[in-house]
Amino acid sequence: MLKIGVLGAGHLGKIHINCIKQLSVYELVGFYDQDANTAARVSADMQVKCFPSIEELIDLVDVVDIVTPTVSHFECASIALKKGKHVFIEKPIVATVDEANRLIKLADEAGVKVQVGHVERFNPAYIAARPYINSPLFIEAHRLAMFNPRGTDVPVVLDLMVHDIDIILDVIKSPIKNISVSGVSIVSPTPDITNARIEFENGSVANLTASRISLKNMRRHRIFQKDAYITVDFLDKKTDIVRIDNVEGEISPLAMTIDLADGTCKQITIEQPEVTPINAIMTELESFHNAIVNNTEPPVTIHDGVQALKVCYMILDEIVKNQEIVQNHLK
Repeated sequence: MLKIGVLGAGHLGKIHINCIKQLSVYELVGFYDQDANTAARVSADMQVKCFPSIEELIDLVDVVDIVTPTVSHFECASIALKKGKHVFIEKPIVATVDEANRLIKLADEAGVKVQVGHVERFNPAYIAARPYINSPLFIEAHRLAMFNPRGTDVPVVLDLMVHDIDIILDVIKSPIKNISVSGVSIVSPTPDITNARIEFENGSVANLTASRISLKNMRRHRIFQKDAYITVDFLDKKTDIVRIDNVEGEISPLAMTIDLADGTCKQITIEQPEVTPINAIMTELESFHNAIVNNTEPPVTIHDGVQALKVCYMILDEIVKNQEIVQNHLK
């Protein structure tokens, strides 16, 4: 059993604490939060020991679970890595690309495991769909959320779109060729709505939209590939596989048929893979334990987290360039 400590006891931190308490593979030593009032309240409510300093907690554990605001990720991870501790760190991995590159160096020097909390990799709908995804040609991703001030410490790209970027990089294994972006700030000093079109060198295209001022929540991907159309509903935990095949022999009674202009006939079949209900956060934390004890690569590596962050900043840089062009035209 690995000893684990949690840094950060905010909304997500409390979820992590609760999940860890239910996992037999970890011994929850305690948590640290810089707000003394929050720490005292969470300690009493959840019956978990709070520590007065990060260092005191880290010295007693094997694994550090970082669920603090993004701006403090690097500092917390640096302390843990320099003490030779395995680190689970929430997304986005750190606040800047420079911090990300420095973190990789620290992790390499420490020789420990690092996993990034891109939790949608463990969404049961995505797990069900993943075996069917093969060389996507076009991906349409929508992630809409009702406004919550909790996430406005970072742009919507780092708050929400980063999830979709990680998924897209997981299924499209090709360098990025070009990015076209538009983004606007509505209620925050940073963009609240962003659309990005990412073109890859292998010809694949991904179109992503993220908004945190929507009237409803949506987390959905539509994936188009050769002879198939796949939908992944991360929110409602549903997956549909629509296959388009040549008609060969007897047509399935469950299939629809379409006649094309070239005289050929295609049959369309719809499959709904079984989606096994799981707790995604518990699953990702348990997967990190397995990577440590079995000395295997974590399912979401530090390099995955850094690459997703770099794409985020490519998008943010394009937004800044666009804003500068608009301002120059207004002069």
